Amino acid sequence: MDLENKVVIITGASSGIGEATATKLAALGAKVVLTARREEKLNEIKKKIEDKGGVALAITADVTKKDDFKTLTENTLSKFGRIDAIVNNAGLMPLSYIKKLKTDEWETMVDVNIKGVLNGVAAVLPTMMDQKSGHIINISSSAAHRYFPGGSVYCATKAAVKMFSEGLRQELAPKYGINVTSIEPGLVDTELMDTITDEDIKENLSEMKKMTPLEADDIAEAISYALSQPQRANINDVYIMPTEQQ
Repeated sequence: MDLENKVVIITGASSGIGEATATKLAALGAKVVLTARREEKLNEIKKKIEDKGGVALAITADVTKKDDFKTLTENTLSKFGRIDAIVNNAGLMPLSYIKKLKTDEWETMVDVNIKGVLNGVAAVLPTMMDQKSGHIINISSSAAHRYFPGGSVYCATKAAVKMFSEGLRQELAPKYGINVTSIEPGLVDTELMDTITDEDIKENLSEMKKMTPLEADDIAEAISYALSQPQRANINDVYIMPTEQQ
C-alpha cells in the first residue's frame, strides 16, 4: 500500500526497531502512533519526526494491559479516524539457563512477547475488519526457528508469535483483506540484551558480540517493504540475518 497518510501504530517505539520504524515510515508519509512506557523518550522521538515535517502521536501504554490498548486505539481513531497497520514490536529477551529457575523473567517474557502481541491484535482487529483492510506486522525472531543455549523461553515466545501470525493470515486475509507479516531478525544492535541478568549467559554472549549485527534501520527497511506491497501481495515472513551469523 502507498504509505502516504496511512495510520500506523508502533509498540515499543521508544528505542531500537520501534524508533527506527517510526522514523522510516513517517519519512514515507505515514502518520505514526508511537507507544511505549517511556513517555519522555516517546515525546523526544515525536518531536524529531515533526521537526522533519512528519506526523506523529505519542501515547504512553503498557502492552500487557488491555485497557492501555483500548485507550491507545480510541485516541488513534479520535485523532486520525482509522488504523491501517500495527507493528507489534515490544519485546524482552532476559535469556537464562532453565536450571536457574528465573521464573519471574519467564513470565515477563510470556506477558510482553506473547500476550502483548495478542493484546495489540485484539485492539485493532475490530477496526480493520470494519474497514476490510489493514496490515498486522508482528516482530518474531530467527529464534523462532532454532533453539540456542539460554533461549528456551525466549525461543518459545517467538515461535508462538510466528505461528500466531500464520494463523491470523489464514483467517483474516482471504475474508477481510487484512495482511499479516512475521518479521524474524537475527542479532540486532538494540537494547534487547540489556535485559539479561544471568551472568553465565552474558559471558557466553561475548563471542556473539564480536560479529557485526544488523542495525535497527535494517529491520525498519524490511517492515517498510512489507507494508508497501499492493494489497493483493502478502509478505508472510521476512527472515533477515547478519551476514556473519550462522
